[in-house]
Amino acid sequence: MRRLLKAAAFCGIGGPVLFAGVLAVLSFLEKDFMRALGWDPLTAATRDWPSGLALGPGGFVMTAAFIACGVLLLFFAFGLWQAFQAAPVSSAASIFLALAGLAMSFLAFTTDPTNSRAPATLHGRMHDAAFVVLGVTLLVSLVAFGFIFRTEKKWRANMVVSWVTAALIVPSFIVKGIAFYFFLAACLLWCEAAAVRLLRRTGAPPT
Repeated sequence: MRRLLKAAAFCGIGGPVLFAGVLAVLSFLEKDFMRALGWDPLTAATRDWPSGLALGPGGFVMTAAFIACGVLLLFFAFGLWQAFQAAPVSSAASIFLALAGLAMSFLAFTTDPTNSRAPATLHGRMHDAAFVVLGVTLLVSLVAFGFIFRTEKKWRANMVVSWVTAALIVPSFIVKGIAFYFFLAACLLWCEAAAVRLLRRTGAPPT
């Protein structure tokens, strides 16, 4: 069981690093392509970003990242469930986090460009649906894990990160723009911090 928790923790550590790295590299390499879609890192931050990166020359990398990071999140959710089985809402929190991971993998269905006048495609609709499911399941999971982390002294900081991240979901989906950057960064930080704490719980120092 200890090895399983370690593996889950490493999944939680590696996922955010992989996703952030792919976003950073592709956003730089495909900046001209993304600008042609109407994206601007300051004034139109969420216009076809980050999903539109999958439409560019290196789009297969973004598609693979969606799948890989979704799977890693799913395994991380299982590890958190194993670590907090005694908590009343552990199963619900972990199931919703696992569903978020599954939804993230479904983002691999390519989005439709916002500036396209062609009818919406099936894969575009599936991408949009997966994005909505990801937001909803992640919100529920973050709130629930906040209550779970509240019960253990060493996890109190993670409780704060959980609830702050959950609070950022509303402005990121309604206000959009740069607010989405803060939400995305908070999600990656939440996952990273929880994974490092889980790894320490197993007695293995993070590498």
